[in-house]
Amino acid sequence: MARLMSSHFLYFVLAIIFSKAISSWADLSLSKKTPALFIFGDSTVDSGNNNYIQTIPENQANYPPYGQNGFFKGPTGRFTDGRVIVDFIAEYAKLPLIPPFLQPSAEFLNGANFASGGAGVLPETNQGQAIDLQKQLKYFEEVQNSLTEKLGDVQARELISEAVYFISIGSNDYMGGYLGNPKMQASFPPEQYISMVIGNLTQAIQLLYQKGGRKFGFLSLSPLGCLPALRALNTNAEGGCLEEASALALAHNNALSAVLTNLEHILKGFKYSNSNFYNWLNDRMHHPDKYDFKDGVNACCGTGPYGGVFSCGGKKAVSDYKVCDNAEGYVWWDSFHPTERIHEQFAKALWSGPPFSVRPYNLEELFYSNENLTIADIVDNPNDVGSNTFA
Repeated sequence: MARLMSSHFLYFVLAIIFSKAISSWADLSLSKKTPALFIFGDSTVDSGNNNYIQTIPENQANYPPYGQNGFFKGPTGRFTDGRVIVDFIAEYAKLPLIPPFLQPSAEFLNGANFASGGAGVLPETNQGQAIDLQKQLKYFEEVQNSLTEKLGDVQARELISEAVYFISIGSNDYMGGYLGNPKMQASFPPEQYISMVIGNLTQAIQLLYQKGGRKFGFLSLSPLGCLPALRALNTNAEGGCLEEASALALAHNNALSAVLTNLEHILKGFKYSNSNFYNWLNDRMHHPDKYDFKDGVNACCGTGPYGGVFSCGGKKAVSDYKVCDNAEGYVWWDSFHPTERIHEQFAKALWSGPPFSVRPYNLEELFYSNENLTIADIVDNPNDVGSNTFA
């Protein structure tokens, strides 16, 4: 009889433990909040900031046929036919669309987008026509102060430290800021100029770290010389890429990769996600059929050789332009920017790609880096469940 009572008592205790565990697990799932997303960069990730500044039509995309694919009601300021990479990242992270910082009455509890079409790492790049990286960082400080006022110091610090910081910038520094600027080329050899760009970018990363940022995602530069606009400028090889521009992009990517490796060792808690966008996009341009594209060279929207004359929308220096019938079949939307489909494919690669393609972390791991609690952890420590937190 004693043995029977002991067995019943054991079952009773286990039932209580598992009941509490399941209840605690449900409470944790309900209370979990996705980290915020803060975005810095240029037209690759601009979601509409340039709609609110004085700039040239080439640095705006708030007119047709931009945004024509129907996801949005009309043009939004995104430099493609629909969404850009950070829109998909927000979706995968179960966040709403992250608003541009300059959008009136925008709320920033889920993050903010500071990116600006035409922006560079260096303030001299397209000066006065875009929101450069230094200005974007000042805007971030404004958001940080606003969050502190709204949430209090402790909660604001937690939001900032758990957020993911996505950075996509540098192309304009090399295309317009250097190759399109004879004075800059005369003043700095390529190696020194790249060092200037990387040095300023490194300072920006360190500043965000000092402000509390710990998790960073990077969109490395594409083969710039293979953009339709630069192919059209390449008079030395018909249909070929402008190798000088691609070489600058590749050198930039290699330098940034080395910097990020060093920062990971120097800065406590610093985590990042980076990938080889250069080779990833290069493969799709040279082998479009492999990825269900029909054209990896020509722009869907533009005019001239390869659609390389930047005329999409008819509000730029050249007013005549053509638009393809099906943008989904193209790698390039306009003379400089890829289609939504490329944005989506690369967002998926960054979000959940394996270590050999996205390293040392993918974005999913960054967003949920502290979400390692298992049912075994709860059963082992049923009284400590309340002390666990999620990123």
